[in-house]
Amino acid sequence: MSKIYPYPEKLESKRLVTRKLTEHDVDIWSDFFADKDAIQFFPDHGLTSNAAQGKFWIDRQLKRYAEDGIGLQALLEKHTHEFIGQCGLLRQIVDGQEELEVGYHIFKKYWGRGYAPEAARLFLDYAFQNDLSDSVISIIATGNVKSQRVADKNGLTREKRTNWSGLDVYIYRIRKDVWEKNR
Repeated sequence: MSKIYPYPEKLESKRLVTRKLTEHDVDIWSDFFADKDAIQFFPDHGLTSNAAQGKFWIDRQLKRYAEDGIGLQALLEKHTHEFIGQCGLLRQIVDGQEELEVGYHIFKKYWGRGYAPEAARLFLDYAFQNDLSDSVISIIATGNVKSQRVADKNGLTREKRTNWSGLDVYIYRIRKDVWEKNR
């Protein structure tokens, strides 16, 4: 997979708009790490404070923007502009293979409203409409049933179980031809 040209900010769905993350988002994203339910399946990267985890996470996305042109973006509720989570495309190495992943993380207070499937669908559509890859995956912890349902709703199917970054995960995948049939 070659370098992907930067995708734009302000991708829009029915209820969401995106923007790139900035260093100003560290504090709000540090609050995300304060919710043990929300981060139950996150690696801690050896960081012990919510502030350190929030800074690590935002810095990681800024590095992805610079190196890959892609990364997670802030999800804003279109009418209120509330920061509800993050979603985007990520370059990942899984079992020695380079993959394009759609990743999503929603603040717990917004769970159960359909934002995660809507956000993931927005980025899946972008990836396939712009020929970024022939397939897109989601890497989901085996115990993370909620994220598995999000993948199912968007037509991704469980392909395999593997160890990724020290986590026991399922790899869900959707191929472009399947996405086209489901549109």
